[in-house]
Amino acid sequence: MDVVAFIVGVVVLVVGLAISIALHEIGHLVPAKRFGVRVGQYMVGFGPTLWSRRRGETEYGVKAIPLGGYISMAGMYPPSPTARAAAAEGGAVSGRAGGGFFATMVQDARAANDETLDGADDDRVFYRLPVYKRVIIMLGGPLMNLVFAIFLMTVVLSGIGVQTVTNTVATVSTCVPAEAGQQCQAGDPPSPAAAAGIQSGDVIVSVDGHEVSDFAAAAALIQGVPGESVPIVVDRGGQTLSLSVTPDTVTRQVVDEDGQTVDTRVGVIGVTGTVEYVRQPIWSGPVAAVENVGAVAGIIVQLPVKVYETAASLVTGAERDPNGPLSIVGAGAIAGEVAATDAPVVNRVAVILSLLASLNIALFVFNLIPLLPLDGGHIAVALWGGIRSWWARIRGRAEPAPIDATKLVPLTFVVVIALIAMTGVLIIADLVNPISLFG
Repeated sequence: MDVVAFIVGVVVLVVGLAISIALHEIGHLVPAKRFGVRVGQYMVGFGPTLWSRRRGETEYGVKAIPLGGYISMAGMYPPSPTARAAAAEGGAVSGRAGGGFFATMVQDARAANDETLDGADDDRVFYRLPVYKRVIIMLGGPLMNLVFAIFLMTVVLSGIGVQTVTNTVATVSTCVPAEAGQQCQAGDPPSPAAAAGIQSGDVIVSVDGHEVSDFAAAAALIQGVPGESVPIVVDRGGQTLSLSVTPDTVTRQVVDEDGQTVDTRVGVIGVTGTVEYVRQPIWSGPVAAVENVGAVAGIIVQLPVKVYETAASLVTGAERDPNGPLSIVGAGAIAGEVAATDAPVVNRVAVILSLLASLNIALFVFNLIPLLPLDGGHIAVALWGGIRSWWARIRGRAEPAPIDATKLVPLTFVVVIALIAMTGVLIIADLVNPISLFG
């Protein structure tokens, strides 16, 4: 393995992930500022700050561990009852909640939130925004990941293209060997393609009157007429030639409509197609991204089960599901493997960009789970508050107080611990029993 190329692949993925995180937070930052919310910090990464600079009221920075990011908005939650009472009396907030660990967590969350509030500028807080504006702010991050994934898939499919066996002839077998796999010997009959005069570089235009656009279509028509003379039209350097070829009959194993493997007699003429990158229509990227969203959503719905199966594979040594979840360690290892292969550079770039697109789609789907501290949790809280206000209005009642989401801190704590545990299992599995693209 080329170690330098492996390291380059890992670094490229990490940088790509950092860009994805930065875009995610920009998706929150731009609408928050547009709607007038005070944003104290915009940070990419966690841990010690490597660089930061304050512009206006916001500090922008990069931290050491590129595994996440955040923006700090004023008033993510309404002020606590204690803070409201203290503000009304002109006093200060003090004291801790009694009742144990979770009650203390709730009080600490309220205190931390209250520190972001400024009585003189209290209208510039998140919780006072209309429901739709809060949803737009929280939805902005995941949507940026989806847009970035669509961009990457468009670059791969419409910019680079998809490797396709085209209808341009690459090689023509000179003969039909006496036994499969043998070299041509004197006296062996010429292959049907050679006998018909087909040459390397010919572009197959039609088979038996049916126009073909790729090698698969031509092969399917030829396989369907074993032993029968069939007309083939080729383009040779701009000149159209009409040829006649009689495919040899061979027995191949194919899978029928019932999924059973059966022996079938098919026709072959002894040619191979040229492999080229064929650029797809511009809408192929968005379509592929949306299809990938469904696949990733299916994995995330089963995430606890998938992680359990991964943990079991650590104990039993069983092979992991290649379509199962990965940690950033596993994704980095795959990127390194791809970069270290002997494939053409464009192939390696396409695979790494596709992997990064899949990671962004995973970020999009995962962040929409309606649990705090994920974006979907904040969206759910905002929508529930809107429903409560709507219900109060149609019943002629006073506007209810904003939802105090700090009460959900215990549930948030459980979610965070579960995420940490699942991440730990995946990282260990990716180190001990990794998924490899190349066996």
